[in-house]
Amino acid sequence: MNQPRSRRWRRLGLVAVALGAIALPSAARPAGEGLLPKVALAQLSAPVVTQYIAAHPDSGFGTVGSRLAAANKKPNRLQVGPAGCKSVQETGSSGPNQADVFNCDGLGLPQNEESIGVCTANRDVVLGGTNDYRGIVDPDGNFTGWHFSLDGGRTVTNEGLLPPVSSIKNPAQRVPSGGDPVDFIYADGTGCHTFAAGLAFTSSDPFDTTQSNGIAVYRSEPSILASCPGGPDPSCWPTRRLIAEGAAGHFLDKPWMTVGSQDGVPYVWVTWSDFDFTNSAVPFTASVKAARCDITLTTCIGPIAISTIDDDIQFSDVTVGPDGRAYITWSKISGELEGAPQTFTHKIRVETAPGSAVFGPEHVIYAENRAIPFGGFMQANDFRVATYPKSDVAWVNGHPRVFVVWEACAYRLFEQVCEYSEIKLSYSDDRGATWHGPYVISTGGVNYFPSISVDRADPATKKLSVAWYTNRYDAFNNAQDVVLAGVDTGQASYGPEASTRLTNPSNEPEADPLLGGFFIGDYMEVVQVGKRAWTHYNANYRQIPVLGLGLPVNQQDNYLSSDGVG
Repeated sequence: MNQPRSRRWRRLGLVAVALGAIALPSAARPAGEGLLPKVALAQLSAPVVTQYIAAHPDSGFGTVGSRLAAANKKPNRLQVGPAGCKSVQETGSSGPNQADVFNCDGLGLPQNEESIGVCTANRDVVLGGTNDYRGIVDPDGNFTGWHFSLDGGRTVTNEGLLPPVSSIKNPAQRVPSGGDPVDFIYADGTGCHTFAAGLAFTSSDPFDTTQSNGIAVYRSEPSILASCPGGPDPSCWPTRRLIAEGAAGHFLDKPWMTVGSQDGVPYVWVTWSDFDFTNSAVPFTASVKAARCDITLTTCIGPIAISTIDDDIQFSDVTVGPDGRAYITWSKISGELEGAPQTFTHKIRVETAPGSAVFGPEHVIYAENRAIPFGGFMQANDFRVATYPKSDVAWVNGHPRVFVVWEACAYRLFEQVCEYSEIKLSYSDDRGATWHGPYVISTGGVNYFPSISVDRADPATKKLSVAWYTNRYDAFNNAQDVVLAGVDTGQASYGPEASTRLTNPSNEPEADPLLGGFFIGDYMEVVQVGKRAWTHYNANYRQIPVLGLGLPVNQQDNYLSSDGVG
C-alpha cells in the first residue's frame, strides 16, 4: 500500500531516522553490519515490519510496537464469520457505507492492502484479499486474509487466512502466510478457478534466514471456498506452494500475480522483489524476478531475471495482454541509497512471443522526479505512502495498448513532503518501445494509490476503470474518499477524467486504535468485468470493540463497492 504495494515504510522511514535500524539475528545480518539499514525499512513491505515489531516490542517503534505486542498477548482465538455473514448486521454498526464492509471480523483488528478478483463467467463469484491482522491471534501467525462471496460481493459467504506452505529447502518446515495479498479468478470451459498469492515468512522473525521466506501461490475452487471450515484451515486451499524461496541474506518482497491465456494455454505469472543484504559495500541491492506456472501449479519455471541492470527497484506488476504476451512493469529507484533526491524511473519488459517466457529489452516509460519518495509523506497525512505504478493492456484498433498509472507530487517540499499529489497516465501502442504522456487525470486535492483495470471479459471494450484515493472533498485535505473513473481506451491524449465518488462522508484514514497513522496499506485494487467495476478499498467507518475490550471505536476494514462504468 501505501508504497508499495505490499511492500517500504514511508512514515517508518521517518521513525527510522531516530531509530537508526532494526536488530537482526546474526544469520540474517548484512555482511559487515549488525543492523538492517534504515533505507531498507522505508522500502520493505509493511506487513514484514509490523509483524516483526509485534513480536519484538523493544525494537524501538514506540507505541505502535507496544500496542501490537499487547494485542498479540491477548488469549483471543481467531474468529471468522459464519457462512453468509453480513458483518454490519453482526456487529450492530450502522451508518454510511456500512453495507460495503467485506469481512466478518468481530475482533476489531485491522484489514488493509486490498486485492480483488471477479469471475468473468459468473460475476457473482468474487474473491478479495487483505493484510488481515487477525493473524495476531492465529496460532500459526498467518497474516493474509481471504474473503469470498457468491452474490457479487454483497455478503461474505466464507473467509479466512491463507494457510502455511512447505519450505522448499526443508519440506518439514511450515511457513505462514505473511500478507501482501494478490487475488485472481480465472474462467475457462470448466468454470471459475480461484487463485491467491502473497508473502510467506516466519512472522516472529521474518529476517531470520535460518528460516524460510518466499513467495507463495494458492489455488482453490468456488465450491471448496464456499463449503470449507474457513479460517486458516488448509482444506480451503488444497493446492499451495512456494514458487520462490529467499537465499541466505535475501528477502523476497512485494509479489504481484495474474492468470491469463497465452496461445490457448493458461498460465499463472508472478513477479516479486528480491532484496539482497549480503554486500557490505551498500545497504542492499534489489531486483525484479518472475516465475510462470501451469494452471494447476504443478510445474513452474523461474526465477526469471527481469530488472537486469538496476540495483534498486520496487513495485513490479504483471499482466497478460490480449495478444497473449506477459507484460511486466516496475520502478527503478535512483537517489535513495545515496541519500539524494529520489527519482522513480518506470520501466517495462514484454514477452517476445506468447508463452515463451523470454523477454525483450527494457524500455523506459517515464522518469518521475516528483515521485512520492520512500521515507516521505503527504502534506496532511502521516501514513506511509510512495509512488506505485500499476499497468494493464487493452485492445485498441487492432493492436495492444499498454496503460500505466501512478501518483506524483505537484510539488515536493524539501524533497520529502509531497504536496497535492496527482494521478498520471501514460500509454504505448508499440508494446512499450515509445510512450505518450504522462497526462494528469485527477482533478484537485491530494490523490494516491491508483489502480487500473481493462475489462477482463473483453479487453476491446472502449472503457477501462481507474480508481484511487482522493482528499479533494475535504477542505483540510486529510480526509479520504475513493473515486472511480471510466476512461476511454482509444483517445489520442488524456486530461482530467470525470469520476464517481464511491464514499460519502469522507473517511479518516488514520483512525485505528492499533495502527493509528502508521499504515493503511500500500495499494488497493479495482477490477472491471463488463460494464461494472469492483473496487476493494480501505476505510474506517465501522465501530466495534477491539478484542472485545472497551468501547466500540473506528478501525480499519476492507470495503467492496460494485459500480457501473460509464
